[in-house]
Formats: sequence, C-alpha cells, structure tokens
Amino acid sequence: MGDNARFQDYGRRQFLRTVLSSAAVGVTGLAGIELASPAHVSAQTNLSPDEALQELLSGNQRFAANQLTSIQHDLSILKEKTVDKQEPFAAVLACADSRVPVELLFDQTIGHIFVTRVAGNIVTPEIIASLEYGVAVLGVEAILVLGHSNCGAVKAAMKTETVPGQISSLYTRLRQAVEQSHGNLDQAIEANAKVQAELLRTSSTVIRDAIKAGKLKVTAAVYHLATGKVTLS
Repeated sequence: MGDNARFQDYGRRQFLRTVLSSAAVGVTGLAGIELASPAHVSAQTNLSPDEALQELLSGNQRFAANQLTSIQHDLSILKEKTVDKQEPFAAVLACADSRVPVELLFDQTIGHIFVTRVAGNIVTPEIIASLEYGVAVLGVEAILVLGHSNCGAVKAAMKTETVPGQISSLYTRLRQAVEQSHGNLDQAIEANAKVQAELLRTSSTVIRDAIKAGKLKVTAAVYHLATGKVTLS
C-alpha cells in the first residue's frame, strides 16, 4: 500500500484529503507545490465549531471507556505530514498538572489539538497570544478551557497560604472563582474554567470576532481524575 493510501486509512482526520482541498485558501501542498498564499493555514477538517467540540467529547468518551483509537495511527506518517505545518481542529487551555494528558484524554494524536498549559488553566497575555495564533493562523474551530478535579492551584488559592517563589502570583487570577465558590473546591474549579473562558471571549478581539462570525466556539469544561470523563461547565 502506498503512503497516500495508508495515510488516508489512519483515522478520522483524513489529513491528505483535507490538505489537498485547502488549496482554495492558499497553503503549501503535501507534494511541496507552492500555492498562492501561505499566510493562512486552514484547519485540517471542515468541522463546524459545534462539531469540533463534539469531536473532543467523543474522543473523551473513548478514553474513559478504554477504547482509544489514536494509538492505532501511523505516527511516522503523521510526523512526516506535520513537519512543515500544523492543522489542528481545536485548541485546549489546560492546567499544567501531570495527571491531565490532553491529547490522550481526548483520544487525539499528532497535529490534532493546539494545546496551551499553565497552572490553574488561567488566562494570561501569553496564553491569549498563543490562542489568537491558533484561531487567526491555524484556524481552530473550538477552544476548550479545561479545569480538573483536585486542582492544586485552585486549592492553594483558596487557602492563600505563604508559598515559595512566585507561586502566589497565580492567586490573583484565581480570586474571582474562589469568591464564587463559597469555600467549595469543586465549585471553585468549575467556576474558574467558566471565568477563564469568558476572559478569552472578552479580552481578545481576534477571538471575539471569530465567535461573532460563527467560526469559533469557546467552552469551559472540567476533567474528572477519578473517572477520566470531561463534563462541560
């Protein structure tokens, strides 16, 4: 079987078909043919924002059921096809916690998700800039702000104890969620995901304009460590 046929068989994304069709918006073809305008790279699928979000949730259902499909993909072909460009269909803002392996818990693989991570999954200027790149240049259709159960950053912000170094710098950005939680950690974690998602919607003109144009959806969710399931907030 040739590379193209093998590549089309590897899974749902069907990179080859979509990348070839992206000539209409001007990218470099897989065969190295220079097309008109390489400034913008289309997302690797033709999913709508709602469909992109559903793809993440469907992948999480497979993860929680221990029925992963991403491990069946030919990684050598994936790496070869993503050396020169990336075409993720969604972006995720997640906590830096090692128990939250983003691609794995959504059953995705190389090139599928544009991931940003920081303790407490908080929105900072650097996070905004990164996600604006995902939206404006890569064309992601959905952004998921993902909190997780038993989040140490949120827990520390609720206690406001003295901590070493610059860890306490997180507290300010988590304060609004803490104030909404009435002392309940789970409520604070869910509230924080919602607060940070709303910050993305309102603090970035790039993201706001994409939402207004119907090209993007920004959603909050929580990953539950014990069950492996993601629930929308």
